[in-house]
Amino acid sequence: MEEKGEAHQGHDSLHIAMFPWLAMGHLIPFFHLSKHLAQRGHKISFISTPRNLQRLPKIPQNLSPLINLIPLPFPHIPNLTPHAESSIDTSFSKQQLLKIAIDKLQPAITCFLESSQLDWIIYDFASHWLPSTAAELGIHRCFCGLFNAAVLCLIGPPTVLIGGSDPRTTIEDFLRVPEWIPFESDIVFRSYEITRFNQHSSEYISETPDTVRMGVTIRDSEVVAVRTCVEFEPEWIDLLRDLYQKPLVPIGFLPPCMEDDEDVNDMKWVSIKAWLDEQRLNSVVYVALGTEAVLSQEEVTELALGLEKSKLSFFWVLRDPPESTQKAIDMLPNGFLQGVEGRGMVCTDWAPQVQILSHDSVGGFLTHCGWNSIIEGLAFGRVLMLFPMTTDQGPNARLLQGKGLGIEVTRKEDGMFTSDAVAELLRFAMVDDLGSSLRASAKEAKKLLGDRETNQRCMDEFIQYLVEQKKTE
Repeated sequence: MEEKGEAHQGHDSLHIAMFPWLAMGHLIPFFHLSKHLAQRGHKISFISTPRNLQRLPKIPQNLSPLINLIPLPFPHIPNLTPHAESSIDTSFSKQQLLKIAIDKLQPAITCFLESSQLDWIIYDFASHWLPSTAAELGIHRCFCGLFNAAVLCLIGPPTVLIGGSDPRTTIEDFLRVPEWIPFESDIVFRSYEITRFNQHSSEYISETPDTVRMGVTIRDSEVVAVRTCVEFEPEWIDLLRDLYQKPLVPIGFLPPCMEDDEDVNDMKWVSIKAWLDEQRLNSVVYVALGTEAVLSQEEVTELALGLEKSKLSFFWVLRDPPESTQKAIDMLPNGFLQGVEGRGMVCTDWAPQVQILSHDSVGGFLTHCGWNSIIEGLAFGRVLMLFPMTTDQGPNARLLQGKGLGIEVTRKEDGMFTSDAVAELLRFAMVDDLGSSLRASAKEAKKLLGDRETNQRCMDEFIQYLVEQKKTE
């Protein structure tokens, strides 16, 4: 889904620095964006910490002269697990400590900016000090919002985020459409999502709240790039442009590209592929709830029993909880693995998600509704079973369900679900006649989210904007 062949530097080639948030769900899209920019002849300096850079996919050989990885030593942060440099390394409650680490990287990044003759820097939401630092050095500034436009609208305009004027002060306030959204919408939070987020994020705090970080980042940027396209959510893009009061450029979905991202001869993939090859076309449910969500014992039990009751084939990625001595495999109900032998696989380690989703035997994706995973699922036409856990995932689920591109699990008021609800969800999405339109919609969505032409058009328009702004100096 990406261009191949040699990358050429032209007269309009730019030097662009990239600085994503310290999470794999942000590092990987920034890396995809870097490849697109380098493919068109622009020089990239990709800034992060050593362990995060080591986790990136291999740079394609034809782009290696143009993409430079810039490692910055990770600062010592009290209470943060040794060697933890990404959200994948630590519990959700300690992620605010990573924000403190981002702030401590400011002197090193400033030093790099001063010595690098950059044209642009593209950054994430957390480094709120970076746009003003870059402006002082005469470097153009772009905030890359890795959420869809609907979720960014729900979060709110910079004036509300920075000024403490957000009218939403109670949980109940977040369950309603905010006043700055002028049309009907069911894209809201559920009470249990707010509660879960508060419970998991209140143990540690950074000096600057996330809302202020994001608001200042947007306010001090010249342009905002959003990972979406006009064809997908035109009304939300128009509203977001009004709310931000600055240029906004959809950059497309940055859909997955297997050829560059994975080693097809990797032994792990070879064994997984051998199992998938034995399954029927479109019969397997791929189950993965992201790298950060940690399921309770009750949630693991009900999900497992639901998979068993569904009678469907499945591949379940169930990672060991970070900073825990408990093994995920030990959380499964007694006799579960024996009961699903032959039709179910459980993987407690990293799994090659893009390759699994691309396999013809996979028909559906039970997902935590991170925007990355949604794009990867729909880019391959997989029907989505929506299982949001926290942060933006609930609103993402409502956006998808409203478009007929997924179906959300039924939950109780406290957010808990039953094994019967899981089994019903799976069977409706995968095999029931009533779910046929859902499956057809997923195949149709592939034509947009995985479409090379649409995504290239968005990328070309984004790059044209960057070049033209540089020319106007």
